[in-house]
Amino acid sequence: MVRFASAAAMAALLLSASVARGETPAGPDAVGPGYEYYAIGDVNAPTPGKTGPLLGLFGGGDWPVEAFRTFIKQSGGGHIVVLRARGGRELQDEIYKDVGGAVSVETLVIHNEDAGEDPKLLAVIARADGIFFGGGDQSNYVRAWKGTALNKALDAHVKAGKPIGGTSAGLAVLGGYVYGCLDSISLTSPDALKNPTGPSVTLVRDFLHLPYLSKVITDTHFDKRDRQGRLVTFVGRLIQEENDTAITGLGVDEAGAMLIDAQGIGRYYGPGHAWLVRPMKKPATIIAGQPLSYAAFPIVGVGPNSTLDFKTFQVANPDFTITARVDKGVMIRGDRPDKTNAR
Repeated sequence: MVRFASAAAMAALLLSASVARGETPAGPDAVGPGYEYYAIGDVNAPTPGKTGPLLGLFGGGDWPVEAFRTFIKQSGGGHIVVLRARGGRELQDEIYKDVGGAVSVETLVIHNEDAGEDPKLLAVIARADGIFFGGGDQSNYVRAWKGTALNKALDAHVKAGKPIGGTSAGLAVLGGYVYGCLDSISLTSPDALKNPTGPSVTLVRDFLHLPYLSKVITDTHFDKRDRQGRLVTFVGRLIQEENDTAITGLGVDEAGAMLIDAQGIGRYYGPGHAWLVRPMKKPATIIAGQPLSYAAFPIVGVGPNSTLDFKTFQVANPDFTITARVDKGVMIRGDRPDKTNAR
């Protein structure tokens, strides 16, 4: 394996060799302490356009291509860096070849906290025009990245007015509060509602610090995997523990994406919806070993013709509003206006 000399020089050398052969390298282009590096495109090319702020919340299935092209446009058509905890080059190649519009896409597959302090890795992050978190298991992100120099570099990227986004587990870590999945077992809605203080309800604070999301906890693969109950549980726990009724849940359906612009206005792309869970009141006191109870509250569906103002959490032109409540661990939901059950 090749070791880093400088990130840009290393990538250029390896990529020029592979392009000359007409091949895509099967393994990493380089390795560092606790991570692998992959790249495609010209990592030394100047960024063609201007970068601008954007938050990309992708639900975890097939991307709505228009949303990702908007993400790349806000990255100035420049250099996208994909961060992930497992896998390889497949996501970067899909972005570069199928979505298009970026001069290069690099991947850092990060395995442990040693990587988060490596200066070569941090140099890749520093020159990124857009950063995108891949899917997987968000507990790996939290354990390996939280409190590291990489964690600070990600915050600096956002403060510089550059796009950041993620899909699936990569979306789950973008909120001010995070479901950490620290037992690496995906929590189901029935189990969360039945035991809201149980050991699987692992809520993480003070990881990333993104504008407009400081009081938000996100969830992904939302309707398809019936995750409304667990998101309601997360919101109820956080409202009680933080004594803050402004804490909000946002679920994103699997084939959709929510993009949040510099003014904090969110727009939904693709099929399905984003689901806004904002009770604005405390649940019945959550007690260890007892199921959750929650008086009636609205769940609002944000569709392609809606906008969500993340400064006020008001939805213009919602696709639907349903009423839900939780009675001793059972979530009872109204029907959507189209008479399909709002799972």
